[in-house]
Amino acid sequence: MASLPPSPVALAFPGIQWDPMQKLRLTPPESGLLRSAEANPIDYTLSDPDQSTAYVKALLKVLAEASGASGPSSKVSRLKDPLVEEDALVMLYTDPMGVVTHYAITKLYDVVTCLREKRRGGVSLGTTFYNYDTDGNLIDEWRPLLRVLHLGGGGDAFAQRESWSSLLPSIHPNGRLPSQRVSTDRSRKINHASVEEPLAALISWITSQLQSSASSSLSLVTPTLTALMSCPEARILFADSGGIGYLSRHLRTGSRGTKRPVGGSGTATVQQLYELCFCLWTLTYECNTSATIRATFARDNAVHSLVDLLSSAPREKVIRVALSALRTLASCTPASYSSSLSSSDPSRKEISSSTFLNEMIGCGLIKYIDQMKERQWTDPDIVDDLLVLHKLLHENYKEMSRWDVYLAEVQSGNLEWGILHTEKFFRENAKRFEGPNGDFSVVKILIALTAGNDEEVQSIACYDIGEFVRHYPNGRAIARSLGAKDIVLKLVDHSNEELSRHALTAVSKMMVQNWAAVH
Repeated sequence: MASLPPSPVALAFPGIQWDPMQKLRLTPPESGLLRSAEANPIDYTLSDPDQSTAYVKALLKVLAEASGASGPSSKVSRLKDPLVEEDALVMLYTDPMGVVTHYAITKLYDVVTCLREKRRGGVSLGTTFYNYDTDGNLIDEWRPLLRVLHLGGGGDAFAQRESWSSLLPSIHPNGRLPSQRVSTDRSRKINHASVEEPLAALISWITSQLQSSASSSLSLVTPTLTALMSCPEARILFADSGGIGYLSRHLRTGSRGTKRPVGGSGTATVQQLYELCFCLWTLTYECNTSATIRATFARDNAVHSLVDLLSSAPREKVIRVALSALRTLASCTPASYSSSLSSSDPSRKEISSSTFLNEMIGCGLIKYIDQMKERQWTDPDIVDDLLVLHKLLHENYKEMSRWDVYLAEVQSGNLEWGILHTEKFFRENAKRFEGPNGDFSVVKILIALTAGNDEEVQSIACYDIGEFVRHYPNGRAIARSLGAKDIVLKLVDHSNEELSRHALTAVSKMMVQNWAAVH
């Protein structure tokens, strides 16, 4: 377990006096145990199972009483840099509960670190945080850690970071969460049901942090999320909480020409990208058994995010997990499609590996895979993933019609000039733009793409709309009814000359009845 930076008020800890702090409502045995722990090595305090549990409960009680219902004190929470001893002692005088909160969190982290790094007879994280001798439940006193997570003062990164560092091992006692799918001899005394509440609460906090685009929020949650993904129940709960969408959004590097610089200011670092991608990869393993998770991967554009990440040429370790995630999606073989989903919505399309392969082809992954195959890789897993993806993509591509490829490209939003954007293609496929439901959904997507941020995609979308107008009967009226004219007209004065030219041409085609005669 990696060491964490000390509390800004760590030098005030030796000055804490327990007896005068009536607010903490400590009993004499609890105060005595805290003083004894200060006077002796932590190994001594944790040498006895009963004393180890009592010490943890005392620390959690201190945390509960000191942090209060509103969370940690705002004074200590605002501190960013370590204070010298004199200033730290002043803070102990002016904000004793804030200092005590940091003390309790620090000592809990020390307990967790000690129990994880050293093995001693009869004492473990399990015996300390669970009622091993009775019902096997997690001790009830864990909740203050969650309160600190959600109410970390004015953004108390130290308190939040060390709280999850203590909470996670308490529900993760053997290096993995006690899973109902996989039971080990060491986790038999743990009641799985008692872990559900803290697990759900921890994932709720993680998803709330992932809603922010700030790199500081990622640094708080990605390490604990990576550890949680070892548990199947945690993966499903995270996916049900919208986790796949949050991960996909953070991985998305943006449109071509506006790619996010990896590690740049206000962006994810290489390590954070790796951890986010790793989590997404572990979630792909649920695709074989969960129709809902397969549908979520398709809905939240996870493939687009992974391909976009590959196109930005990140570090090799990021490429490895991105390729592994894509390979799993491309190879998923659903055991059975959910009968409940099928019966509730008979028209619902089943999501399978071919769905993801079509999306990958639409995103231009074939080109990137062909390019990467020419490079020299030190990691044999990358070489193997490239070979498998190359085979699957090309096999699927052979089975797709030219219209299927065009549809996948439009749906991905990754338009590129080529044979799919020519007069011949539109002349041959104009009727297909009606769509199976007659709602012209492809035209609607093209119109939406003209309002995007990628100027090349906007140019191609304008061209395609103009060609649809030319070759589809009454295409002019349909395009206008969908609002295409007003949106494209705004691009006529665009500073990009090529985009301006294509927009002007598209608008002209919508206004002129016989374009061929004019052209």
